[in-house]
Amino acid sequence: MSSVQETIFGIISKEAGIDIAKITPESTLKDLEIQSLDAVQIIFEIEDHFKITLPDRDPNFDTESVKGLVEAVEKLLAEKQAGATPAA
Repeated sequence: MSSVQETIFGIISKEAGIDIAKITPESTLKDLEIQSLDAVQIIFEIEDHFKITLPDRDPNFDTESVKGLVEAVEKLLAEKQAGATPAA
């Protein structure tokens, strides 16, 4: 499990008040019975923790599933890192 995935699992568990053991990459927020207000709070917490902005309703990003959230965060972090690295 990547550290990004571990962090996201932790945020989902804390914000939704569910056991972290119930969360899998294949879970969707709906599967985990997370209400939309809690889902919004989870997104805010992820953005705040990683200092990124997840795209709103972007078809290239799946923010409905846990796996999609992890992949979106990893992609944005990679882009951020690439942009922060000075060109040689």
